[in-house]
Amino acid sequence: MKFFIKLSQLFLLLAFLTSCKKAINKEEFKKDTEENQSEQLFRAKNKMEVKYSCGEDGIAEFLNNGWVVVEEYTEEKVCTWKSIPATKDCDIEKDKGCKITVPDEIGKEKVYILEK
Repeated sequence: MKFFIKLSQLFLLLAFLTSCKKAINKEEFKKDTEENQSEQLFRAKNKMEVKYSCGEDGIAEFLNNGWVVVEEYTEEKVCTWKSIPATKDCDIEKDKGCKITVPDEIGKEKVYILEK
């Protein structure tokens, strides 16, 4: 009987020691992931996306501050909207429910990806 008690104590001790070791490994893993996240944030701070639309352009200010254009592309974008009546009999001033908003002027949006 004493043998079984000592054997069960031994198993409990082994279980306790192995569980502590796993907890330590998880903490090391958490530290590694935190370091990777801070490293990714540092890299992200050196990249920026700037958008100019409908004829605006102020990229020269960034280029003068040491930023370099990595990628540039354009997309179509609605610059202004206008309201028109939904039917011929509709009065926009009296009945707000018959007003439709449609694009008036379509321009281009320039997107710059900058890196420092």
